[in-house]
Amino acid sequence: MPRQLSDQTISMVKATVPALEAHGLAITRRMYARMFQNPDIRDLFNQSHHGETGAQPKALAMAVLAYARNIDNLGVLTAAVERIAQKHVGLNILPEHYPHVAEALLGAIRDVLGEAATPAILAAWGEAYWFLADVLIGREQQIYKEQAGAPGGWTGWRDFVVAEKRQESEIIASFRLAPADGGAVLRHKPGQYLTFWLEIPGQAPLKRNYSISSAPDDAEYRITVKREPRGVASNWLHDEVQPGARLKVGAPAGEFFLPTRPERPVVLLSGGVGQTPLLSMLAAVAAVRPEVAVQFVHGTLSGATHALGGEARALAAASGGRIGVTTFYDCPRPEDRQGRDYDVEGRISLDWLRAHTPVAEADFYLCGPREFLRVFVNGLVRLGVPAARIHYEFFGPADELLAA
Repeated sequence: MPRQLSDQTISMVKATVPALEAHGLAITRRMYARMFQNPDIRDLFNQSHHGETGAQPKALAMAVLAYARNIDNLGVLTAAVERIAQKHVGLNILPEHYPHVAEALLGAIRDVLGEAATPAILAAWGEAYWFLADVLIGREQQIYKEQAGAPGGWTGWRDFVVAEKRQESEIIASFRLAPADGGAVLRHKPGQYLTFWLEIPGQAPLKRNYSISSAPDDAEYRITVKREPRGVASNWLHDEVQPGARLKVGAPAGEFFLPTRPERPVVLLSGGVGQTPLLSMLAAVAAVRPEVAVQFVHGTLSGATHALGGEARALAAASGGRIGVTTFYDCPRPEDRQGRDYDVEGRISLDWLRAHTPVAEADFYLCGPREFLRVFVNGLVRLGVPAARIHYEFFGPADELLAA
């Protein structure tokens, strides 16, 4: 059982909220700087979240502040704890890594707050940190046990071979992955992702998460990757990785997934490459839940960026009208044909969703860029959709979105 927080610790941590509001980002930036002095710890993290945007330090600063504000009512943080635990499992974070984080965090508080970081405050934050760490370690160990014990499951890193590489659009490619040992794979929950340990010449090891875009099965996975203009990993995958290449892969993880038995109609709403986990959901529900009505609503720039549209339309055509697919092109090319390649010119809007989807009864699953999610997560709430029926995945730390 996790240790219990003392009343004194709860009181002292809540008293630090104003300092965290003023200096939280400086503390988390300093924490990562201290922690990444150890190359073994640095290589555990996805460094793309620590670059120019500083998204991960911002996200952590907001998480620390939320923890301090709610330390006497931690039930409100249950979903956030599950998301963190799933991310940690994807990165293969283990109990022995937690002391490094504790040392870096407490050192950063001391560095940034100076004399205001009294021994009593540091002791309180040390107790608060290890309380949360115990919760996370317990949940992560449970997930590792479930992964290892499931058919085709594993923990740590497993070698996979690229069985097929397919160009889906001008900027998106799919990679079909089969285990190098010839065994079965853990059947993923539709919407989950794989974590990759990438060894790129001239680079420190990179960690990247890519959503699984295929239906769950026991033999292989498929990921579908957008080439990012300055993305070291995505450009290497597009340019250098060919069939036969080996990649180190963690077991499927993530708290964003379609339940086995959806209770209501489902709307899958995506922007750009955000459709990848939703395609897995679409294929899964088409195969095993014939009575569930599904609408797949996707927006992209044009046919140049539209991937796997034929796959979605084929699932709809075979569903007897139960699955609907609507594709929006923001700027169609002359060769793009309405009614064949796309359905609506322009962008998805809340007015369109209100008029064409069962807003009053559906579960909404969303994935896309930050601005896309900011508009639709908040917009659906304004349309009266309960927050419990709005589920989303965010490619990166969901700092600004969670704040909203």
